[in-house]
Amino acid sequence: MRAVVIPEYGGVEVLEVRDVPKPAPGPDEVLVDVVCSAMNRADLLQRMGQYPAPGPKPPFEIPGMEFAGRIAAVGERVTGWTAGDHAMGIVSAGAMAERVATHERMLQRIPTGVALSDAAAIPEVFMTAHDALMTQGGLASGGTALVHAGASGVGTAAIQIAKAIGARIAVTCSTAKVAACTDLGADLVVDYTGADFAEAVKEWTGGVGVDVVLDVIGGDYLARNIASVRTQGRIIQVGVMGGPKATFALGMLLPKRAALIGTVLRSRPIEQKIDANQRFCAELLPRFDDGSLRPIIDSRYALEDIADAHTYMATNANVGKILLDVQD
Repeated sequence: MRAVVIPEYGGVEVLEVRDVPKPAPGPDEVLVDVVCSAMNRADLLQRMGQYPAPGPKPPFEIPGMEFAGRIAAVGERVTGWTAGDHAMGIVSAGAMAERVATHERMLQRIPTGVALSDAAAIPEVFMTAHDALMTQGGLASGGTALVHAGASGVGTAAIQIAKAIGARIAVTCSTAKVAACTDLGADLVVDYTGADFAEAVKEWTGGVGVDVVLDVIGGDYLARNIASVRTQGRIIQVGVMGGPKATFALGMLLPKRAALIGTVLRSRPIEQKIDANQRFCAELLPRFDDGSLRPIIDSRYALEDIADAHTYMATNANVGKILLDVQD
């Protein structure tokens, strides 16, 4: 089968599309013929050797954490899926290939009205936003959230989730992406190139602060996140695009009795991943059927053009997901 392979770490020039052995499904696994995969910022880090997939290094390091396709075969203990079914899902790695094997309870059905070729734009970002905002952040109807990188895959998912459950949401983004975030329904859009989001959130909430902050930036955003969160609110840190180190006055956090929670999906034990996936399937997938949620697709590339996809993602110009067309 064809797959993107990282034979060594470095720039986009190290990426290769090779023929590699196809995976075999275990007793509780399914084998999926991948129609499309999608880019995540973790793929750039993995290519540079900064974010390897959990577990032993495989003979062929294949990136990719989400996919959509047709089930080709099922393991002997699989009961919920059969060959020919359409499905999507997340994996720790290996999705940028013509076939991928995964646990049956990590699969998700393709929502009504979403094309199979577009469905890979859903699993990683909507699961991440759902887990951070609702499961860990406790966001509910009537609540408020602040989400950074509002036009990113996770950001565009977060805006839609907040509006679908009846919460209000503020986001930050660059000037060129303000209109896109507004059109998606964000209640407050802060252009970080010319405004202080902490001041904007303070005014927006009447000085109370938001219930939950979802941050993929880190670095010097942390102090302002603390200023933006309400008493007993939660800051969910899911990335460090702005830098892995942060300095802040600890005294800011204590009187708010706020929680700072670091989280990733990729390295969790399979039982915890299955729990997150099943919660997502129960709580959010129906909202794609009624139209309150939809995948946001910026652009798409052929699998052979993976280097171009990496180069484009590094510009941070995308609004929503960058898809990879693997096969028909």
